[in-house]
Amino acid sequence: MKRVVTRKLTPGMVLANDVYTYDSYIKLLDKGTILEDKDIARLAFYSILDVLVEDDPVEPIVPEPALQGLSYSERLKQSEEFKEFRADFEECATRFEHEIQDIINNEPNFNVDNMMTPIYGLLEKGRTATNIFDMLHNLRMYDDATYTHCINVALITNIIGQWLKWNKEELEIATQAGLFHDIGKLMIPGSIITKPGKLTSDEYSIVQTHPQRGYEILKPINISAHVRNAALMHHERCDGTGYPLKLTGPKIDRFAKAVAIADVYDAMTSARHYRGPLCPFIAISMFEEEGLHKYDPEIIMVFLQNIVNTYLLNTVRLNTGEIGEIIFVNKTHLSKPTIKVGEDYIDLSKCPGVYIQEIV
Repeated sequence: MKRVVTRKLTPGMVLANDVYTYDSYIKLLDKGTILEDKDIARLAFYSILDVLVEDDPVEPIVPEPALQGLSYSERLKQSEEFKEFRADFEECATRFEHEIQDIINNEPNFNVDNMMTPIYGLLEKGRTATNIFDMLHNLRMYDDATYTHCINVALITNIIGQWLKWNKEELEIATQAGLFHDIGKLMIPGSIITKPGKLTSDEYSIVQTHPQRGYEILKPINISAHVRNAALMHHERCDGTGYPLKLTGPKIDRFAKAVAIADVYDAMTSARHYRGPLCPFIAISMFEEEGLHKYDPEIIMVFLQNIVNTYLLNTVRLNTGEIGEIIFVNKTHLSKPTIKVGEDYIDLSKCPGVYIQEIV
């Protein structure tokens, strides 16, 4: 057997022992489990840094070739609308990467409104929430640099605010909170942030200082206190298991609660240098199975109920290799909709072990 860091796990590896959470000793996975994407996502969700695996992996299921013709995703990528969004996004990321240094260096001429203008531009041009998530999903092969991650979280937090029917001022605060939430990470040594192996306890402790560092960077900026709080509190959890202050629900800023959900969703569905992006439905299942008590009940349910609707009529591949179209959302099992495969209808809520592995 050998010890493998979670970020390097691949489907088909076999666990050599039971895996428990660090704090509450809840069993997450059994010895002998043949890892699938959703299992690896679960380990990452609980911040499990490494596990023991058997020396010989099991061959994972190889999906059947895609159906003839272009998928929705392929058609979207060829559209002028997508090409325009991608160009706007890349320009926005370049500008943000340059201008964020003005905040860190406490430049006197820094202007928050100027930085926000291209972010709001991505939300305009008649783009709906569904359009934005379609675009982001098809940009997921960007490795998750802090800059692109912050832009993604800004857009997602804005959409969450729209779904919660927040007013214009609240939406502006939500968008800024998402954009600046991870600014403290820019103060963490790159050798730690991009380290391929297991972090030492000291290195992990340094990473956990980024919320406080972000709060300190934003202190002198003429910006809403909610934005500073989001930088400080986006890793807090309503059940008190977060950091750095282990706050419980009532003490966590509501904008930080929205950013926390956007942050986790984007982190799970974005590419990493060691894997491609995880399917949104794997992320949704993690929230359903593991996270409802960790997040604000109203915000998480509004988010989940709306996010699944943005993927209606998308073509998906199941872990069985079958390919079909999402035609109905099961409101009691949001990650398990009904799929039309050929002439058959598969209700995933009634099919244990079958799940959506990929949007194609």
